[in-house]
Amino acid sequence: MGFAQALVQLKAFARQDGLIVLLLWTASFAATILMPQMPWGNLLALATPFVVYWRLAGFRDYALGGSISFWRAFAYSWYTLFYASLLFCIVQYVYFRFLDGGRFFDIMNSGLRMLEPIYKEQGLSVQELKDSMSLLQTLKPIQLAFVVLTQNIFIAVLLSLPIALIGRRKKKG
Repeated sequence: MGFAQALVQLKAFARQDGLIVLLLWTASFAATILMPQMPWGNLLALATPFVVYWRLAGFRDYALGGSISFWRAFAYSWYTLFYASLLFCIVQYVYFRFLDGGRFFDIMNSGLRMLEPIYKEQGLSVQELKDSMSLLQTLKPIQLAFVVLTQNIFIAVLLSLPIALIGRRKKKG
């Protein structure tokens, strides 16, 4: 298989598996919004590298006969998270534009109030946090979704490195 065909195959699998990660992130976001006191949203988000590894192993074993180089594993992981990030940006835009009604920032402000004593105890500026929150609240839904998209793409690069290291396999024999 040539490089172009291998890239097409990798992207096709990554798009499909990006949908699985999208569902995970959407469930995580919904759990965070609907049950902010419970840890379910965070736990689902923390499952991301395990889900991507699971899908990488499936791609490696099903499509590649059990072996994958570090760079191909890195590309697969990154593309999977990239596609999930693009789709999640749309989900978040729809949520912030049509469904939120200020609930997200109410949750954020509540969390900020809980962290205030800890920040003061550590000698950190609470005012900087409040200023940052005020700045975030001025963003339009599309801008807010784009901020999260940018963050997710950056994190995708960082997460893809260890996933690729663990998921790579050399040909036997």
